[in-house]
Amino acid sequence: MRNILLFCLLASITFFTGCGKQAHREAGVLYQVLERNQPAYNSSNGMERDLVASTRTWTENIMTSGAGHGAELTQSAVVARELAHSADLISTQLGELRKIMYDQILKTDDLQAVRSQINIQISKRQQFLQRLRIVLDGTAGEFENLAQSRSYRGDTYPAGIDQIGQLLQTYHSPEDVVRQTMESLKSDYGISGANGGV
Repeated sequence: MRNILLFCLLASITFFTGCGKQAHREAGVLYQVLERNQPAYNSSNGMERDLVASTRTWTENIMTSGAGHGAELTQSAVVARELAHSADLISTQLGELRKIMYDQILKTDDLQAVRSQINIQISKRQQFLQRLRIVLDGTAGEFENLAQSRSYRGDTYPAGIDQIGQLLQTYHSPEDVVRQTMESLKSDYGISGANGGV
Protein backbone atom coordinates (compact mmCIF):
# COMPACT_ATOMS: atom_id res chain seq x y z
CA MET A 1 0.00 0.00 0.00
CA ARG A 2 2.83 2.36 0.91
CA ASN A 3 4.54 1.55 -2.38
CA ILE A 4 1.37 2.38 -4.30
CA LEU A 5 1.00 5.73 -2.49
CA LEU A 6 4.65 6.55 -3.06
CA PHE A 7 4.31 5.71 -6.75
CA CYS A 8 1.25 7.96 -7.07
CA LEU A 9 3.04 10.81 -5.30
CA LEU A 10 6.07 10.52 -7.55
CA ALA A 11 3.86 10.34 -10.63
CA SER A 12 2.05 13.51 -9.55
CA ILE A 13 5.32 15.35 -8.93
CA THR A 14 6.61 14.29 -12.34
CA PHE A 15 3.38 15.37 -14.03
CA PHE A 16 3.29 18.84 -12.47
CA THR A 17 7.00 19.36 -13.01
CA GLY A 18 6.52 18.46 -16.66
CA CYS A 19 3.61 20.89 -16.94
CA GLY A 20 5.74 23.59 -15.37
CA LYS A 21 8.55 23.03 -17.84
CA GLN A 22 6.10 23.13 -20.72
CA ALA A 23 4.61 26.41 -19.46
CA HIS A 24 8.09 27.94 -19.15
CA ARG A 25 9.01 26.75 -22.62
CA GLU A 26 5.80 28.08 -24.19
CA ALA A 27 6.15 31.38 -22.30
CA GLY A 28 9.68 31.74 -23.64
CA VAL A 29 8.54 31.11 -27.21
CA LEU A 30 5.65 33.56 -26.83
CA TYR A 31 8.02 36.17 -25.44
CA GLN A 32 10.33 35.76 -28.45
CA VAL A 33 7.40 36.14 -30.85
CA LEU A 34 6.29 39.34 -29.14
CA GLU A 35 9.83 40.68 -29.03
CA ARG A 36 10.34 40.13 -32.75
CA ASN A 37 7.07 41.84 -33.61
CA GLN A 38 7.25 44.66 -31.08
CA PRO A 39 8.78 47.21 -33.51
CA ALA A 40 6.01 46.65 -36.07
CA TYR A 41 3.37 46.85 -33.33
CA ASN A 42 4.83 50.10 -31.98
CA SER A 43 4.90 51.47 -35.52
CA SER A 44 1.20 50.62 -35.91
CA ASN A 45 0.42 52.43 -32.66
CA GLY A 46 2.19 55.57 -33.84
CA MET A 47 0.57 55.45 -37.28
CA GLU A 48 -2.86 55.01 -35.71
CA ARG A 49 -2.42 58.00 -33.41
CA ASP A 50 -1.19 60.13 -36.31
CA LEU A 51 -4.12 59.01 -38.47
CA VAL A 52 -6.68 59.91 -35.81
CA ALA A 53 -5.03 63.29 -35.14
CA SER A 54 -4.88 64.16 -38.85
CA THR A 55 -8.47 63.03 -39.44
CA ARG A 56 -9.72 65.01 -36.45
CA THR A 57 -7.95 68.20 -37.57
CA TRP A 58 -9.22 67.79 -41.13
CA THR A 59 -12.86 67.26 -40.11
CA GLU A 60 -12.80 70.13 -37.59
CA ASN A 61 -11.51 72.52 -40.26
CA ILE A 62 -14.30 71.50 -42.63
CA MET A 63 -16.93 71.82 -39.89
CA THR A 64 -15.68 75.32 -39.14
CA SER A 65 -15.11 76.63 -42.67
CA GLY A 66 -17.38 74.51 -44.85
CA ALA A 67 -16.39 72.22 -47.68
CA GLY A 68 -15.45 74.96 -50.14
CA HIS A 69 -15.87 74.88 -53.93
CA GLY A 70 -14.43 73.23 -57.02
CA ALA A 71 -10.80 72.27 -56.45
CA GLU A 72 -11.31 72.33 -52.67
CA LEU A 73 -14.00 69.67 -52.94
CA THR A 74 -11.83 67.55 -55.20
CA GLN A 75 -8.90 67.91 -52.80
CA SER A 76 -11.08 66.92 -49.83
CA ALA A 77 -12.14 63.78 -51.71
CA VAL A 78 -8.46 62.93 -52.29
CA VAL A 79 -7.63 63.51 -48.61
CA ALA A 80 -10.54 61.32 -47.47
CA ARG A 81 -9.39 58.44 -49.67
CA GLU A 82 -5.80 58.79 -48.50
CA LEU A 83 -6.93 58.66 -44.87
CA ALA A 84 -9.11 55.64 -45.64
CA HIS A 85 -6.12 53.90 -47.25
CA SER A 86 -4.02 54.61 -44.16
CA ALA A 87 -6.70 53.12 -41.90
CA ASP A 88 -6.78 49.98 -44.04
CA LEU A 89 -2.98 49.73 -44.04
CA ILE A 90 -2.74 49.95 -40.24
CA SER A 91 -5.53 47.40 -39.82
CA THR A 92 -3.73 45.00 -42.15
CA GLN A 93 -0.48 45.40 -40.23
CA LEU A 94 -2.26 44.67 -36.95
CA GLY A 95 -3.93 41.67 -38.58
CA GLU A 96 -0.52 40.20 -39.39
CA LEU A 97 0.40 40.19 -35.70
CA ARG A 98 -2.97 38.70 -34.79
CA LYS A 99 -2.38 35.86 -37.27
CA ILE A 100 1.10 35.24 -35.91
CA MET A 101 -0.35 34.96 -32.42
CA TYR A 102 -3.06 32.56 -33.58
CA ASP A 103 -0.44 30.37 -35.26
CA GLN A 104 1.42 29.77 -31.98
CA ILE A 105 0.86 26.29 -30.52
CA LEU A 106 0.06 26.87 -26.85
CA LYS A 107 -1.22 24.09 -24.60
CA THR A 108 -0.99 25.98 -21.31
CA ASP A 109 -4.37 27.46 -20.38
CA ASP A 110 -2.94 30.65 -18.87
CA LEU A 111 -0.88 31.37 -21.98
CA GLN A 112 -3.85 30.67 -24.23
CA ALA A 113 -5.73 33.28 -22.20
CA VAL A 114 -2.84 35.74 -22.61
CA ARG A 115 -2.92 35.23 -26.37
CA SER A 116 -6.70 35.67 -26.46
CA GLN A 117 -6.48 38.98 -24.61
CA ILE A 118 -3.90 40.31 -27.08
CA ASN A 119 -6.00 39.26 -30.05
CA ILE A 120 -9.16 40.73 -28.54
CA GLN A 121 -7.43 44.10 -28.19
CA ILE A 122 -6.12 43.92 -31.76
CA SER A 123 -9.56 42.94 -33.09
CA LYS A 124 -11.20 45.93 -31.40
CA ARG A 125 -8.68 48.26 -33.00
CA GLN A 126 -9.18 46.66 -36.40
CA GLN A 127 -12.95 47.07 -36.10
CA PHE A 128 -12.54 50.78 -35.34
CA LEU A 129 -10.11 51.25 -38.23
CA GLN A 130 -12.38 49.45 -40.68
CA ARG A 131 -15.40 51.51 -39.61
CA LEU A 132 -13.31 54.64 -40.08
CA ARG A 133 -12.17 53.45 -43.51
CA ILE A 134 -15.74 52.80 -44.64
CA VAL A 135 -16.98 56.23 -43.51
CA LEU A 136 -13.99 57.99 -45.07
CA ASP A 137 -14.51 56.22 -48.39
CA GLY A 138 -18.19 57.17 -48.34
CA THR A 139 -17.34 60.77 -47.49
CA ALA A 140 -14.90 60.93 -50.41
CA GLY A 141 -17.76 59.96 -52.70
CA GLU A 142 -19.94 62.68 -51.17
CA PHE A 143 -17.27 65.30 -51.86
CA GLU A 144 -17.03 64.12 -55.46
CA ASN A 145 -20.81 64.43 -55.85
CA LEU A 146 -20.75 67.96 -54.45
CA ALA A 147 -17.97 68.90 -56.87
CA GLN A 148 -20.29 67.97 -59.75
CA SER A 149 -23.38 69.65 -58.29
CA ARG A 150 -24.48 72.99 -59.75
CA SER A 151 -26.79 73.76 -56.85
CA TYR A 152 -24.16 73.41 -54.13
CA ARG A 153 -23.19 76.79 -52.64
CA GLY A 154 -20.26 75.74 -50.47
CA ASP A 155 -21.80 76.65 -47.13
CA THR A 156 -22.29 73.07 -45.89
CA TYR A 157 -20.36 69.82 -45.93
CA PRO A 158 -21.07 66.10 -46.47
CA ALA A 159 -22.98 64.22 -43.77
CA GLY A 160 -20.03 61.84 -43.58
CA ILE A 161 -17.99 64.53 -41.84
CA ASP A 162 -20.34 64.42 -38.84
CA GLN A 163 -20.20 60.62 -38.86
CA ILE A 164 -16.40 60.73 -38.78
CA GLY A 165 -16.50 63.20 -35.90
CA GLN A 166 -18.84 60.96 -33.93
CA LEU A 167 -16.65 57.95 -34.56
CA LEU A 168 -13.52 59.77 -33.43
CA GLN A 169 -15.25 60.65 -30.15
CA THR A 170 -15.31 56.93 -29.31
CA TYR A 171 -11.58 56.54 -29.95
CA HIS A 172 -9.15 55.56 -27.20
CA SER A 173 -5.41 55.65 -27.76
CA PRO A 174 -4.03 52.08 -28.05
CA GLU A 175 -2.42 50.52 -25.00
CA ASP A 176 1.00 48.96 -25.39
CA VAL A 177 -0.38 45.48 -24.85
CA VAL A 178 2.75 43.83 -26.29
CA ARG A 179 5.09 45.52 -23.81
CA GLN A 180 2.68 44.83 -20.94
CA THR A 181 2.46 41.16 -21.88
CA MET A 182 6.23 40.82 -22.17
CA GLU A 183 6.65 42.30 -18.70
CA SER A 184 4.03 39.90 -17.31
CA LEU A 185 5.75 36.91 -18.92
CA LYS A 186 9.05 37.96 -17.36
CA SER A 187 7.45 38.28 -13.95
CA ASP A 188 5.18 35.22 -14.01
CA TYR A 189 7.49 32.73 -15.75
CA GLY A 190 10.92 33.89 -14.67
CA ILE A 191 11.99 34.95 -18.15
CA SER A 192 15.21 36.94 -17.95
CA GLY A 193 16.93 39.09 -20.54
CA ALA A 194 16.31 39.16 -24.25
CA ASN A 195 15.26 36.29 -26.48
CA GLY A 196 13.00 34.70 -23.91
CA GLY A 197 15.66 33.05 -21.76
CA VAL A 198 14.39 31.29 -18.65
